[in-house]
Amino acid sequence: MESNFDLVIFGGTGDLALRKLYPALFLADCDGRLHPQGRIIAAARQTLDADAFRAKVGEALQRFVPKVSGDSAAAQTARDACLSRFLDRLTYFSLDVNDGTQFQSLKKSLDERDSKTIFYLSVGPALFTAIINGLKLAGLNTAETRIVLEKPLGHDLASSRAINALVLDAFADSQVYRIDHYLGKETVQNLLALRFGNTLLEPLWNRTWVRDVQITIAETVGVETRGEFYDGTGAFRDMVQNHLLNLLCITAMEPPSSHDPDSVRDEKLRVLRSLKPWSQDTLRENIVRGQYRAGSMAGVPAVAYTTEEGVAAGSDTETYVALRTEILNWRWAGVPFYLRTGKRMAERKAEVVISFKSPPHSIFDSPLAPNRLVITLQPEENVRLYTMAKAPGDGMRLREVHLDLDFKEFFLGRRQDAYERLLLDVLRGNATLFMRRDEADEAWRWCQPVLDSWEQDGTPPLSYAAGSWGPAASSRLTAMAGTAWHEELGI
Repeated sequence: MESNFDLVIFGGTGDLALRKLYPALFLADCDGRLHPQGRIIAAARQTLDADAFRAKVGEALQRFVPKVSGDSAAAQTARDACLSRFLDRLTYFSLDVNDGTQFQSLKKSLDERDSKTIFYLSVGPALFTAIINGLKLAGLNTAETRIVLEKPLGHDLASSRAINALVLDAFADSQVYRIDHYLGKETVQNLLALRFGNTLLEPLWNRTWVRDVQITIAETVGVETRGEFYDGTGAFRDMVQNHLLNLLCITAMEPPSSHDPDSVRDEKLRVLRSLKPWSQDTLRENIVRGQYRAGSMAGVPAVAYTTEEGVAAGSDTETYVALRTEILNWRWAGVPFYLRTGKRMAERKAEVVISFKSPPHSIFDSPLAPNRLVITLQPEENVRLYTMAKAPGDGMRLREVHLDLDFKEFFLGRRQDAYERLLLDVLRGNATLFMRRDEADEAWRWCQPVLDSWEQDGTPPLSYAAGSWGPAASSRLTAMAGTAWHEELGI
């Protein structure tokens, strides 16, 4: 069980808190993972009394927490008892973060308890300055305090550095937890286990045997209620700069000396520093930028991005990015890494595909498909190894088959949500799955030339139909190396 805590959530009545944070904390509480005296404090500008706030959270839990499986009356009774206990943990502070004096009442409440204090900034970066200054003014930035920052951490390299400078003026970097929920997914951590907990794959995990690596995060949804935010952000800032680069680092990193936070993050940083720098030629040849037009999603008409609520008419914000890059080190030199993300895609999935080289010589008449290791993060979590095997019957006809590790079959019981795991890691003080400042800085440094090029070039994104796999030009990226995207191979 974790130590006693006070978790203060700025933006505590916002969408992220209601949809993700409270459900994650509630499930952790039901599993007995929260200290009995731990307190969750929502701080927001909205005027609410304690009962109204608890009712609001209760409604969110009804919507966003998975139902109890089966018809067990005992299980439902236990869930109801947990709900009552969890709601009792909640406290609400009506607080205008732009009024620094209002932080004093929060400090008084926190000083009354012997507990670890964590501040979670579930707000936009525009409010970071006011919150950090308010915490400093009230003396709440003690050496024992932890602070959690939600993305996006800046709009570009300069703004990211400004935000980090602001935060590190009040807190040491060891106190700062920059969250990327993709790193909390079970399969991401299993990627580390597969590589460094076994001898089978690691000897093959290099340029000698790997042909290419594909990392995809595809969404079927459009911008939904985030049109105004998304139109000022785009797919590259929203997904490539953080989620995709983090997955690339986990996939390509060298074996760390241990599993302690800094050993793992040191190796991730080395990957970022080894990414091939952009030039004018590679910027033109190795990036495809797209925006969805009207189309059909599972037979239902879908509108174009530029007609979504909150999106400016004639916007050139990208909703799709595919790129090819390389890692300039001994392990990966010459191996193409393909990163891809998009909205209104044909299928919702997040996966890492390691394609191995074909056998150097075939003794069979059947064509040989390269072996592939497919790590799926969503919608289901599983790992599949595609190999060739003899089909039943006369003759030596080979077919592609797969070995399947389905976590639901092998590991019974409820699996933790990514936010649940990450929140518990913050309470424990385990920073392994969170980015250090130097990692965030290096990621932005590599991304900045792409943003600068798009701004200077002014070429609009390519159009693709909603419900497709993106612009046709994205297939050219893989075709140049004699391969194709995973779904194009019919696997």
